[in-house]
Amino acid sequence: MDSTVIITSMIVLIALLLIVGAPLRPMRFLAQGTVKVVIGVLFLFFFNVFGASIGLHLPINVYTAIIAGFLGIPGIASLTALHIFVFV
Repeated sequence: MDSTVIITSMIVLIALLLIVGAPLRPMRFLAQGTVKVVIGVLFLFFFNVFGASIGLHLPINVYTAIIAGFLGIPGIASLTALHIFVFV
């Protein structure tokens, strides 16, 4: 698809939601989930940056981002333990 079509459809969707209004609870739930997943990706990125010096690497994919985002530091620790004890 052309990028102008994608951008135009996003603008139309946002304008439609602003005019009609969206149910707040589902939108808030989706927004909080998205923010947590993005934070999980950042956790994994910084873990990989600092863990590279000691030979640790966690893949950044949807599943690890969800675990790291919703569980936080204990999620990173559990993913690291799985990586060390199960996969190596």
